[in-house]
Amino acid sequence: MKVHFISIGGSVMHQLAIALKRKNYEVTGTDDEIFEPAKTNLETENLLPKRIGWQPELITSDIDAIILGMHAKADNPELIKAKELGLKIYSFPEYIYQESINKTRVVVGGSHGKTTTTSMIMHVLKECHQQFDYLVGARLEGFDQSVNITDAPVIICEGDEYPASAIEKKPKFHFLFPHIAILTGIAWDHINVFPTFDFYLEQFIIFINKIEKNGILIYNETDAVLKDLVEKNKRNDIRYQSYQIPEHTIVNGETTVIINNVKGELKIFGNHNLLNLNAAYYACKELGINARQFIDAIANFTGAAKRLELMAHNAETNVYRDFAHAPSKVKATIDAVKQQYPNRKLLAVLELHTYSSLNEQFMKEYNGAMDKADEAVVFYSHHALELKRMPVLPKEKVIEGFNKKNLLVMSDKNELWKWLQQQSFTNANLLLMSSGNYDGLDIIGFANTITK
Repeated sequence: MKVHFISIGGSVMHQLAIALKRKNYEVTGTDDEIFEPAKTNLETENLLPKRIGWQPELITSDIDAIILGMHAKADNPELIKAKELGLKIYSFPEYIYQESINKTRVVVGGSHGKTTTTSMIMHVLKECHQQFDYLVGARLEGFDQSVNITDAPVIICEGDEYPASAIEKKPKFHFLFPHIAILTGIAWDHINVFPTFDFYLEQFIIFINKIEKNGILIYNETDAVLKDLVEKNKRNDIRYQSYQIPEHTIVNGETTVIINNVKGELKIFGNHNLLNLNAAYYACKELGINARQFIDAIANFTGAAKRLELMAHNAETNVYRDFAHAPSKVKATIDAVKQQYPNRKLLAVLELHTYSSLNEQFMKEYNGAMDKADEAVVFYSHHALELKRMPVLPKEKVIEGFNKKNLLVMSDKNELWKWLQQQSFTNANLLLMSSGNYDGLDIIGFANTITK
């Protein structure tokens, strides 16, 4: 197979390129900018383009597949040339499906918990020495890639609801056609793509209808919106498995879970992670893993990168970072840390960084999200607003939206840095939530300093 990537430098695009090269495909690719770690990863595999920029002369009639990344625009000269030559053009998920037509496809969808649930399934299958391919949105310990394509009989996919490409605006998870589907919950997000909640809901109805005949939908029945959606859109040619928070205990900050009378201690915690774990269990059960095997395997799962990741700690302080930015994710993450350590002060810092989270009209969705934090800060940079070409976000609108007493709102990184330096972290946990980097602050260095 001869495959060309338009926008090879993307975080998952370059991973797929590497996976296909390792499968002995002939792989080429271009991009107008490539950052780390993609640059080094591609260079190591001898896939780094010889020069930066679009090169339509590389698009020839003998190419079997063009894979189009999200970064590439509709007027991309390589894309135009590919269309002129009548080549097969795929978005990332469309191509993943082509590579997995004869595999059992497991797809994890939902507004939150996708990466962690997908990672849990991958971790358990690996511990049980099963052969499988995968697609996941984060770095996971024990896996050198976030995408792997081989001749394995099973593929585990994180199913994103974001558009597939510049010319294919449908959500990515509409192209994967699962045999085993998971929906973790529904909470409105990506308002730049889905301007109304009803339109957002419709994408999940379509996903349910994409499940292969005789497949199974595993869904979170504790999510009222999801439960209602599933019940109103029942199919009689697939099976259904609801799940909830499994039986568990918390003693001295350690969580023990019980599934089918099998008990095991966990390294992860929080109701949202317990829900993810139960979803992963039912998916693994469909793949032939029993409760004892699952509990033994999940016991040493430490989580995906930036998902309640323990950055630094000592006897009196834990510092966590989390990718949380959507309201439901922020609330679940804060609640988890407070529930696990009820007697420790919780300092929570949230950076608004995505289009939705920086939108004044979206602020009301955060109502109550930070209530369980003892000290709460919301930070956003003017630089992030400028990059997204968004108007100024008034601090009073943020305060009004979150509706939390004594909430601090900051837009100057020096002010945030000063506040962090002034806090006492004795018998306290610090939770840092962001999909950005706090406008360049050395958060990792700070975490190590306060826990020395």
